[in-house]
Amino acid sequence: MAIEPQHDANWIPSRTIMALVLFSAVAGFFLLTEHTAHVFGALPFLLVFGCLLMHLFMHGGHGSHAQSQDEQHQPGES
Repeated sequence: MAIEPQHDANWIPSRTIMALVLFSAVAGFFLLTEHTAHVFGALPFLLVFGCLLMHLFMHGGHGSHAQSQDEQHQPGES
């Protein structure tokens, strides 16, 4: 018989966490509204950086790009 972990059904974040989330939301709003030109100016660079990151981290699932011995020498080819 396995012992199941008990979960607190009445999970309420502490006042400190709630204050931090509220402060972060207000600060993010004012930073975005006051610096919109800077944010929009950085979007093309963020797009290129995001493409590079996706290329590096999302291509790991299809194996190596090196050819095997069987694929290098096909019968009938010189």
